[in-house]
Amino acid sequence: MLIAKVASAIINQVHDLLRNLNIHKPVGPDEMHPRVLKDLADVIAKQVSITFQRPWQSGKVPCGWRKGNIVPIFKKEKQEVPGNYQPVSFTSVPGKIMEQLLLEVMLRPIEENEVM
Repeated sequence: MLIAKVASAIINQVHDLLRNLNIHKPVGPDEMHPRVLKDLADVIAKQVSITFQRPWQSGKVPCGWRKGNIVPIFKKEKQEVPGNYQPVSFTSVPGKIMEQLLLEVMLRPIEENEVM
């Protein structure tokens, strides 16, 4: 019974994270567009949460979720000067969702203890 409640809570969290994706963010190395994931949140939330359970159980995150495309973004002044560029990393959208989910799970007990 408790496991079912926990699983349901995780599915709901994944669904909320998918529904709140910023569709204007760039596509990561997995080429999954945030708009597709957001639009399909009602359909894929359960499957995505099942996919997230494996890394929790094994302690290993898929290497595709850890990779990122690093792109130099121009900041200011002359474009010929390499110091005028800032490196930006585009990572996998499912990897970002997993990070957010883990952050929420880890911070919840801390926040609950501070409230008491």
